[in-house]
Amino acid sequence: MTEESTPAKTWFGHPAGLSTLFFTELWERFSYYGMRALLVLFMVDAVENGGLGLDDATATSIYGLYAAFVYLVALPGGWIADRLIGAQRAVWIGGLIIAAGHFTLAIPSTPTFFLGLVLVVIGTGFLKPNISAMVGQLYPEGGARRDAGFTIFYMGINMGAFLGPLLCSTLGQKVNWHAGFGVAGVGMILGVIQYKLSANRLGDAGLHPAKPVGASEDGKRDRAWYLVIAGFAAVFVFVVLGLTGVIQFNALALAQNTTFVIVGLAFAFFVYVFVFGNLTSVERNRTLVIVVLFVSSALFWSGFEQAGSSLNLFADRHTDLDVFGFEIPSGWFQSLNPFYIIVLAPVFATCWVRLARRNLDPSMPVKFALGLLILGLGFLVMVGAAKLVVAGNQAAPYWLILTYLLHTMGELCLSPVGLSSVTKLAPKRFVGQMMGIWFLATSLGNLMAGLMAGRFNPEALDEMPGLFMQIVLTTIGGSVILLILTKPIKKLIGKLD
Repeated sequence: MTEESTPAKTWFGHPAGLSTLFFTELWERFSYYGMRALLVLFMVDAVENGGLGLDDATATSIYGLYAAFVYLVALPGGWIADRLIGAQRAVWIGGLIIAAGHFTLAIPSTPTFFLGLVLVVIGTGFLKPNISAMVGQLYPEGGARRDAGFTIFYMGINMGAFLGPLLCSTLGQKVNWHAGFGVAGVGMILGVIQYKLSANRLGDAGLHPAKPVGASEDGKRDRAWYLVIAGFAAVFVFVVLGLTGVIQFNALALAQNTTFVIVGLAFAFFVYVFVFGNLTSVERNRTLVIVVLFVSSALFWSGFEQAGSSLNLFADRHTDLDVFGFEIPSGWFQSLNPFYIIVLAPVFATCWVRLARRNLDPSMPVKFALGLLILGLGFLVMVGAAKLVVAGNQAAPYWLILTYLLHTMGELCLSPVGLSSVTKLAPKRFVGQMMGIWFLATSLGNLMAGLMAGRFNPEALDEMPGLFMQIVLTTIGGSVILLILTKPIKKLIGKLD
């Protein structure tokens, strides 16, 4: 985007287009997290109550697959925008598909439920990566102003994630499940409408494909379209065969096999880079660090994403929800994480800056280790809560309130560092692919979270403290290993530019 094409109007000192993207993302996250707060609860609820009547293992496997594919499809969604349609059009299309998905979920039938999930996944793949890319394009000069713009945008994400579970859970659990899914769709429609009405504020940001297409590129564009059409045709056939019962899906087996596929893809990619990437010794060392961070990230998200599955079920079944005579919807606990982020993110940012001034800023592996350690401490709190349940009591809300606080603190140690680390460590010619692999780690973590949550058997409550303790030992064990490896990792990183 040239300086002349940059919109002149501003929004609190930032490009006016930031307001367009801020509110679009706010409503998209409202719909996503609002629906996510209901997802597992709806699937395990009895059929006579309007649910699907699935067992916990199946429901959490479906949840894990859904969350994993949301991140996986961001890769082709970004590619289609870059090569073919531009980010502006991709966000518009994605928002419409997401809204259609939520309204499809609002139709009370099993086939429409799964079709709705597929639509939300596809729409998110178009919208999520490309709206973030446009935020960056609003600031061609880069620098601190761009960082500030992303900070404001990040607040929009968390405001939507905070409000969504409150409203969707209230309607979904107090009225009926499909009303909750429907209001998520209304939120996305509001986002799409304001996006369309204020799209002119974006100027040239994301207006055209990032890769210029000249006469010599027409053939490549045609082949790209053929590939996209073939991909959507394959998805369509796959969905139709599944909904008509021609193909029978076992959610647990599918989640397990998808986990192996993702691990295999990551392994093959890193082998390719090490063997055929013509890496220098410095690049090889730093790529090895990315491998370590990839594993650490997947481990972190496998615990953190229990929020929508095992912890959500714990809130619904084993938490005293009576507050001053009002029974709060269990889905409200899903709003705690974004609330804590809004409150704590500025505190953590200030803390890192002040430590850096004193040359005390923790190194990259130490921050990852802190994230895993604090996550483990959060699950240690859940061990205590689970023991109360085994003793025949309902847990007070403050057990989950404290758990989510610790988990958010762990997220703020690890998550912001991750993306930045990959851009700094990856060989320049592999940055884009390494970013894709980084999202693959999050996808893998979501799948693992769903599988882990399925091990919590409501008929065997005495096993619950031990299962939470396994997560404690795994995450804290990973933290300890990272701390031990801190010096070797820092040596492999060397001096960054």
